[in-house]
Amino acid sequence: MTHPIMFDDDDPYLARVRELALAFPEAEERVAHGRPHFRVRKVFAVYGSSTKGAADVRTRYPHGLVVLPEDSDRAALSEDPRTFVPAYLAPSGWVGLDLSASGGGPEGVDWQEVAELLDCSYRQVATRRQIARLDEEGGPADLRTSDAPDRGRGPGASPLQPRQPAS
Repeated sequence: MTHPIMFDDDDPYLARVRELALAFPEAEERVAHGRPHFRVRKVFAVYGSSTKGAADVRTRYPHGLVVLPEDSDRAALSEDPRTFVPAYLAPSGWVGLDLSASGGGPEGVDWQEVAELLDCSYRQVATRRQIARLDEEGGPADLRTSDAPDRGRGPGASPLQPRQPAS
């Protein structure tokens, strides 16, 4: 059965997710089940998702990013109001992040945080060789850009670390 395409190639959120996800060593994009999946040997991120349930109760997240966090980060993520339990993948530990939750468009997204979540998810499925290459060459989470605000976490902080008080 062929799944209908459930994303728009011109989506500015997707463009930025692609830029970040495809910057990881040997990462590639494949469309599966109608959505972009970013993978190395296994999938490390999915763009677009929904919650599970009948159509009248299911919530769609067309700008959702589904990642596989470390076990130690999952509880903190689940308390974040931007996150959701993605259909089918949640039992395996995956968490969804609604990139459009701020209402500020792609400019309102903390892309540094997204890069760090992608990095963590990539490390969950990549081979030792790919991880060594990432550590040697660096990846999107290592790059701070003017459009990726620090949000008060500080350099090298976990994406789930609380904001540091302003000095």
